[in-house]
Amino acid sequence: MNKSELVRAVSEKSGSTIKDAEKFLDSFVEMIIDTVKKGEEVNLVGFGSFFVTDREERTGRNFRTGALIQIPASKAVRFKAGKGLRDCVAKR
Repeated sequence: MNKSELVRAVSEKSGSTIKDAEKFLDSFVEMIIDTVKKGEEVNLVGFGSFFVTDREERTGRNFRTGALIQIPASKAVRFKAGKGLRDCVAKR
């Protein structure tokens, strides 16, 4: 499902216009981004959690030359599915 299909589905499910559903979805995504950017966690009970993790510096390999390289420490956004979502998918 892409964004336009999701907007259409939200519009139909909520009985709102497509324009309002798109504003809602854009605002929802923006709020998640802003919260995670601050280093805070977003928990949606039954669905999952968005959070930031720290990646340690590590040694990697240049695939072209085979030379070892140092990959610097960084931060990454993670999503952990909640029990409700996991159970829903497992029953398929």
